[in-house]
Amino acid sequence: MLKAVIVDDEPKAIQSLIWEINNFSEEIEVMASFTNPDEALTFLNSNTPDCLFLDVQMPTIGGFQFLEQLNDINFAVVITTAYDEYAIKALKHEATDYLLKPIDSDDLKDCILKIKKHSERSISTHKLERMLINFNAQFDKKKITINTDGKLLFLDIDEIIYIESDGNYSTLYLQNQKKIVITKKLKEVDAILPEHYFFRIHNSYIINLNKIKAFIKNEGYVIMDSDHKIPVARQRKSDFLEKL
Repeated sequence: MLKAVIVDDEPKAIQSLIWEINNFSEEIEVMASFTNPDEALTFLNSNTPDCLFLDVQMPTIGGFQFLEQLNDINFAVVITTAYDEYAIKALKHEATDYLLKPIDSDDLKDCILKIKKHSERSISTHKLERMLINFNAQFDKKKITINTDGKLLFLDIDEIIYIESDGNYSTLYLQNQKKIVITKKLKEVDAILPEHYFFRIHNSYIINLNKIKAFIKNEGYVIMDSDHKIPVARQRKSDFLEKL
């Protein structure tokens, strides 16, 4: 059973779409619906449906702006609107389909077939990703695998000097003054890093313990190989000293 979320500022439009889905498909279940985009964003950033039916024109935030605020889009997106002028923009945002209100039952049936194909492709891709990640973890202990923006990054541990938090994003600072911005919170990055090499020294920073050049005790910061100064959080200082 495919799980769907509906976001539309008009309650009647939501009721109508739910009725259409219930009457013309036994393969989709509406797990949640929202007239408030902010509530929908909160829900989608911690839950992953198979598809999202999204109205384009909403008073507080437009549908395309809504998509840009999501951390990850790992589901089919179906744009719903009463105006056909948004079709090209929907394609540019890689929407799976586009439904014109009032929604025609035949169009909805075709749309559901596209959602099913998208879901099947996602499952196959996920299996391949897991295989690659497990293979890498098993045979190369000096590399980590990061899944971000539709691609897998295989990074040497020795390349990473430190990681800095930026809200829902993290920046990896590498050797040779390179850096990579990924759509993961620092907590998520910390969970995939080997503890033997890395330490979360501050709420906003994780450091590679092998890349510390100096620890300035009285001022409470470390100097990394890149010459960046990273603060040591007071409550983490004793754990940090134990690591050293």
